[in-house]
Amino acid sequence: MTDVDPWGAVPSEQPAAGRGRRREREPRSGTLAMLREAAIIVVSALVLSWLIKSFLVQAFFIPSASMEQTLVEGDRVMVSRLTPGPFDLRHGDIVVFKDPGGWLPPYVAPDRGPAGNAITTGLTFVGLLPQDTGEHLIKRVVGLPGDQVVCCDAEGRVSINGAPIDETEYIAPGSSPSQDPFDQTVPDGMLWVMGDNRQNSKDSRYNGSKEGGGFVPVENVVGVAFATVWPFDRATWHNNPEDVYVDVPDAGATGTAMARREDAAL
Repeated sequence: MTDVDPWGAVPSEQPAAGRGRRREREPRSGTLAMLREAAIIVVSALVLSWLIKSFLVQAFFIPSASMEQTLVEGDRVMVSRLTPGPFDLRHGDIVVFKDPGGWLPPYVAPDRGPAGNAITTGLTFVGLLPQDTGEHLIKRVVGLPGDQVVCCDAEGRVSINGAPIDETEYIAPGSSPSQDPFDQTVPDGMLWVMGDNRQNSKDSRYNGSKEGGGFVPVENVVGVAFATVWPFDRATWHNNPEDVYVDVPDAGATGTAMARREDAAL
């Protein structure tokens, strides 16, 4: 016979049963908590990846042979988005930039099906897949704003502001600095770019009739490539070849020197 509390309290057996029911609900609550935590981690990782891609580093895929042997078709490169920005562009930088207009043929993205296209777009947007280069190009900066870029001197070299440069450090073996002569002064806010595989690169030399006259607006530059990360056997850092350009005077310095000589002659 169960004792009954004269003050109307619930018999002792019933709280035990109630606690049992609460314990039965705990596994379900624990599963929901785990799913919630996993969702928070995944969303946080995606947001962090997007922030890194948008402001710090972005991956790109190399689709052509125009930068051989520095970069070959199929390479995945990491691009710093801090240049231009906190850091200035320099002669010799390898830059990824948006097509200034008409440099590339119309691009048709591969069709992976509705689900595949959505997944690829999403993963590319957050930075987990390399950016498709259908609207981007990658070349080396040879001329900065104000520079006079000329080819070729008596030894077949490119000259910048009157100073010849030896590009054998990075141009493709067997390539010449340029098979066609040019003499260009880079406008303000623009760049003169060339591929390392000079005889197989449709760069500033061959886009003079296009929008921008063959020059690339600095604002079109996405960033500077600093490393190849895939395939693993080609992984390497891409340091700026500053020794190649060490003797190049600043833009305008050549003109100033000539003016001084003319004044002295008078």
